[in-house]
Amino acid sequence: MRILAVSDVEDEAVAGSLASKVGTIDLVIGCRDLDYEYLDYVGTALGVPLRAVHGNHDVPPENNDDPAIAVWWRGIDLHGRVVSVNGVLFAGLQGSPRYSSGPYQFEESDVWLAILRMVPSLIANRLRRGRFLDVLVTHAPPRGIHEGTDRAHRGFAAVRTFLRWFQPRYHLHGHTHVYDRRTPTTTQFGRTTVMNAFGARTLDIP
Repeated sequence: MRILAVSDVEDEAVAGSLASKVGTIDLVIGCRDLDYEYLDYVGTALGVPLRAVHGNHDVPPENNDDPAIAVWWRGIDLHGRVVSVNGVLFAGLQGSPRYSSGPYQFEESDVWLAILRMVPSLIANRLRRGRFLDVLVTHAPPRGIHEGTDRAHRGFAAVRTFLRWFQPRYHLHGHTHVYDRRTPTTTQFGRTTVMNAFGARTLDIP
């Protein structure tokens, strides 16, 4: 499977010439803080499945003028869910650590509750398929990996523990903006390759 992950800023090259920029893609993943229209455009232009989680700057879909957005979002939302896409196992966690009153900002306890709701599905995967998960999708990074120095851009400790416990092959996240080419955007944490999807990047899963 070849994944195109997008997050936080619209990649002008992707928006301008999608096919020539990314080539063949099997799935689009949105780590969000992106307009619904942009995310829909990328998935529609490529004609492939789309899954996503909310970022801390997202507007709730029910607040959108078009009620169809909320219906569309329910079909692609990964938050608190464990799903299989063409045999690859995905799970998602939305939002960022709380720093104001935004709708997609959370305490560590909120993240733990979402993780606990996924545990039965993760265990079922292990029993049936021999592994808990292939790809974790979040907006915020894990604590201590790719996080910022300010409160708004720190990572979740609960996500770091999730990686230790369930050992997905990959973790895709956004939230942390990258403006310096020297900034690490791929980090190995145990058995998990943690990747910052800021802008757009591809992931090939053998």
